[in-house]
Amino acid sequence: MRKPDWLKVPLPNSREFIEVRGLLDSLGLHSVCQEARCPNMGECFRSGTATFLILGRLCTRNCRYCNVRHGKPAPVDESEPERLAAAAKHLGLRHIVITSVTRDDLPDGGAGLFARCVRLLKEEIPDCRVEVLVPDLRGNWEALDRILEAGPRVLNHNVEVIPRLFSDLRPQGSYALSLELLRRAAARGGPITKSGFMIGFGEHRDEILSLLDDLSAASCSSLTIGQYLQPTAAHRPVDKFYTPEEFEGFRREALLRGFRTVVSGPLVRSSYRAAEYA
Repeated sequence: MRKPDWLKVPLPNSREFIEVRGLLDSLGLHSVCQEARCPNMGECFRSGTATFLILGRLCTRNCRYCNVRHGKPAPVDESEPERLAAAAKHLGLRHIVITSVTRDDLPDGGAGLFARCVRLLKEEIPDCRVEVLVPDLRGNWEALDRILEAGPRVLNHNVEVIPRLFSDLRPQGSYALSLELLRRAAARGGPITKSGFMIGFGEHRDEILSLLDDLSAASCSSLTIGQYLQPTAAHRPVDKFYTPEEFEGFRREALLRGFRTVVSGPLVRSSYRAAEYA
């Protein structure tokens, strides 16, 4: 399908973009912006921000919409938190987003490294806010507690798609497990709980509204809704391009269900303008 005009963005080539990319490369760090080919990469890098990708570049899962490579990951790099903190300091960040590939090969799903990153960032940059975007940890709630005890400001876990499409698009994931993770994080009463999903896979309006109901019932307070964009010809094709007006309609529906913040638009991704909405 041909992309509509509202999805066309300029190529990222600003001085700030080159500086941020060069810094990440020099420190051996990765950003999900680059790995997932995020359409907002130029805008975010231009403002001196990036979503750090820890625990390597290879994911143990193979979701049909995702451009992050999958395979057998390398061993955990225990020095990654220190390099991440150095990059955050250099960039002068005050809101730092950390995510990871899914590491089903690790007993704790990588929770220990998440916790170390959060603690070190809070020690090195005391006035920063840390947002973590975590995988489902295969339902290891002790691992989730370990991350929460480190004190992130925002605990984000994306459901990504409506439940009917999980078996096709996220065969190694579980919709019920994702909701339970959000419910448990909210019950702790500490971080802001956040989630997000994409549309454009062939879902129906009532399925989107039902998903909003489920996330609200799980006490999720912050939400992002974005348009699915096919990364390569090998990925799931786009079924529909939603208009900005339709996204605004879903934003209003989410607010009616009690979400505190909702960012909804064709180019929205889970960490888009995260600092503003935290």
